[in-house]
Amino acid sequence: MHRQTRKNLLNLATGVAVAAAAVVVFLPAAYAAPGTVTGNVNVRSGPGTNYGVVDVARAGQQVDVQRCQGSWCYVVKPGPDGWVSATYLTGGGGAPVNPSNPGLSFGFTVGGPNGPQISIGVGNQPQPQPPRPQPPVIQPVYDEICFFDRTNFRGDSFCMQPGQSTRDLRSWTDRISSVQNPNGYEVQVCSEPNYVSCRTYTTSASSLGDFDNYIASIRTR
Repeated sequence: MHRQTRKNLLNLATGVAVAAAAVVVFLPAAYAAPGTVTGNVNVRSGPGTNYGVVDVARAGQQVDVQRCQGSWCYVVKPGPDGWVSATYLTGGGGAPVNPSNPGLSFGFTVGGPNGPQISIGVGNQPQPQPPRPQPPVIQPVYDEICFFDRTNFRGDSFCMQPGQSTRDLRSWTDRISSVQNPNGYEVQVCSEPNYVSCRTYTTSASSLGDFDNYIASIRTR
């Protein structure tokens, strides 16, 4: 390959690598992890006590953690931004931060001792979703009168619509022991076919007393 061509290709490859590195290094500036200051702490111009104090973050203050280095994290907040000790921070949801490796608590990888930390997914962390509105609870509508062959609305049963009647219960004759009538319809139960010797209920009846197992015809209204 011609020497000049090889040189041009090498320069191009180097330029692409530098541009890609620049994008990765500065990527954290586009993302932030939420944090909370747990106590009054100095905000410094660099990650260490040998750097000057630029501000004081107050206990309970919400900050955006941009990156971490060593046991320090760079935070953005109202007023001057800067570095604070990770021992004075909690992560999202109040989770404690490991001061020896705080970057993992905020979604940053561990970088070199002198370089900025690189985000690997802070911007892609799943965000808590607001609770979905629940559909309204639909109360059942009871529009039937039901008859049971045991007391307390148990056992085999059949139901009738208001206005229905039967002159002869046939296989159900002398088997009914309770009546479920939640809507308060008028229910006439009779001990003989063709509505003879009747009693009227306008409520549910868990037992029928002397009409227990002694019903042969029914009218409802």
